[in-house]
Amino acid sequence: MTHGPTPQSVALRTRLKPGQEAAYESVHAVIPPELDTALRRAGVRTWRIWRSGLDLFHFVEVDDFDAMKAALADDPADIEWQIRINELLDTADDRNSTSAGLGLVWELPVKE
Repeated sequence: MTHGPTPQSVALRTRLKPGQEAAYESVHAVIPPELDTALRRAGVRTWRIWRSGLDLFHFVEVDDFDAMKAALADDPADIEWQIRINELLDTADDRNSTSAGLGLVWELPVKE
């Protein structure tokens, strides 16, 4: 696992099936150790998820988002996780999509 000096920041949006809010949060209460290892090996530095109603907003800091998707495509821990999570999502998380995430519109500049 190599971390370059500046990670990519990627924002993603997914949506839950109605009534799956508690199940989704319960599943995320404990991430399997083998998934944690797979994500870190794929260059993920941090992955945060916020929920507003059924909408999920992900913020990922990763060495290379496309390389991460490729590395996880055949990883047994991630495949198992995706099967479980996709049962709860309104639209499946498609790691094969060409999406680079949400486009940044604005951020508060850092003052020095």
